[in-house]
Amino acid sequence: MASSDKMEGTQFFTVAEVAALMRVSKMTVYRLLHSGEMPSVRVGRSFRVPAKAVHDYLDGAYYDVG
Repeated sequence: MASSDKMEGTQFFTVAEVAALMRVSKMTVYRLLHSGEMPSVRVGRSFRVPAKAVHDYLDGAYYDVG
């Protein structure tokens, strides 16, 4: 499978969209991207985040209190 086949049909979010979805600042999203906690793709000087990466990060962020 070529890498282009793997990305076909993948939805991408901008940093601002991820921040709005997660209800955090854009700086928080940039920190997640730069630390490698959330994968992204560079398009020129901008970042694009695969929707699956956002959902996977949020799934892993849940924890039980109490």
